[in-house]
Amino acid sequence: MRIWIDADACPRAAKDMVYRTADRWGIEAVLVANTHMRTPQSDFITVIVVGKGFDVADNYIADNVEKGDLVITADIPLAARIVDAGALGLDPRGQLFDEDNVKQKLATRNLLAQLRDQGMTGGGPPPYKPKDQNKFASALDALLTKMLC
Repeated sequence: MRIWIDADACPRAAKDMVYRTADRWGIEAVLVANTHMRTPQSDFITVIVVGKGFDVADNYIADNVEKGDLVITADIPLAARIVDAGALGLDPRGQLFDEDNVKQKLATRNLLAQLRDQGMTGGGPPPYKPKDQNKFASALDALLTKMLC
């Protein structure tokens, strides 16, 4: 089992939580990004730098994820791809992506994208707050406990 991190857009606090979790559980954490990222010294943390471009990091993760892996991402199209591959997704705010919900979340995301393309305005996600970090930490711990124990 690996924990993959869609690292370019992942909040630092969530990445820090995954680093500590990887060391505590002895699980490989793989950050995939368009630029090099600093990480703590650890036998369990790897950074893969992919080329620049739209969805290059997402494609790398989707092409390399395996059944039973966990992917940290807020990208719903990527989440749908990894769930199809037998993995689970968890967004940095603690929301699980699995077979039961990812198709509906993707349909909602696509509808909202169409509305934005037609001129309807909307904001992006709210700032990442301590309550989001706490929800992510709880969800990550509960999910790993379920997956590994």
